[in-house]
Amino acid sequence: MASTSGVSNEQLLDSATGFWLLLSCLPKFGAQRQQAVAENLGDPGKLVDCSSATLRALGLATDTITAIEAWQNGMTSHPLVTRVLAIHRDCRHHDIDLMTLADDDYPASLRHIHNPPLVLYLKGDRSLLGKPQLAIVGSRNASRAGLEHARAFAAALGQCGLLVTSGLALGVDGAAHSGALDAGFATIAVIGNGLDDPYPYRHRRLASRVISDGLLVSEYPPGTDARPAHFPRRNRIISGLSRGILVVEAGLKSGSLITARLALEQGREVFAIPGSIHNPLARGCHELIRQGAVLVETIEDICAELETGWSAFVPEPASRQTGAPEMAPREIAVLDALGYDPVSTDDLCSATGLAADQLMQSLLLLELQGLVDSAPGGFQRIA
Repeated sequence: MASTSGVSNEQLLDSATGFWLLLSCLPKFGAQRQQAVAENLGDPGKLVDCSSATLRALGLATDTITAIEAWQNGMTSHPLVTRVLAIHRDCRHHDIDLMTLADDDYPASLRHIHNPPLVLYLKGDRSLLGKPQLAIVGSRNASRAGLEHARAFAAALGQCGLLVTSGLALGVDGAAHSGALDAGFATIAVIGNGLDDPYPYRHRRLASRVISDGLLVSEYPPGTDARPAHFPRRNRIISGLSRGILVVEAGLKSGSLITARLALEQGREVFAIPGSIHNPLARGCHELIRQGAVLVETIEDICAELETGWSAFVPEPASRQTGAPEMAPREIAVLDALGYDPVSTDDLCSATGLAADQLMQSLLLLELQGLVDSAPGGFQRIA
């Protein structure tokens, strides 16, 4: 297990935890490159023992190789090594624990998703990550009925032995966390910024409750601000930790639908609560049900679907070696329109015929799969 307490800079430079921290900060070391390294070496952590010639043979970028060599040689003046030491210092200051992909207690369900986080930052009871979980997500502007559904289902799931995992956002997320805690059950919150200053700020008190009686999780180091691109990345962790995902009130353009798509790519079950045909926040749930999500009216609908056992939802370890998840036609169209030089979003909208919001959703999904990246002037292919 990784721990930040009582570890000096010198010890960190000699530790596996420190090197995994470096890997999480490396430039030009995205999902596709990590997978290529894993296929060649077994796991990226073995890069610490590689010679310069081997690092070059693996196809790593010059900046990446330089940073690894600086770590190997204990060059604390190198900017990236300095950053890792600063992250370590901030974690100690804020009592933040570290979990790396090499740790024995890294949850198997998350380890086997596409692009698993190399490092997780934790506050609370880290043992909860290995417990059976079900995610609850939904609209930030939920109706009173939607908030009540989230609270009630969170409490009922706790009684069934399932931890509730969500994203601490306003609306459904917050109601789900509160419902579990008020019923006396732990909950896990995954956020899109540093744990030193949980976002949203209106949920600081709720975040404190989660830390006291559950677990707060992020893949971002302390000091990282909340940014729009962080939340879709956060959502893959929420679904990756969970046996399934329950969507409570979501519009047709809701970020919750991105989470549901990620869950399906990860082999998880998707559940949705139907609503009134006059409620625009029910349309996303109705669309999911049309696409095969399980219609949920009672907690028994969820429990019955999960009776086949968690093993049915966990991919075999080899599945991460088979390439990127199958893409929807919209993502294929966006990828075909991209080149290895930056393309602006306006040009991409023209080339694909997609509305701006649809384009951005597809770009985020492709970025999560390690196929594209943002660049000055737009987006470009990286694989």
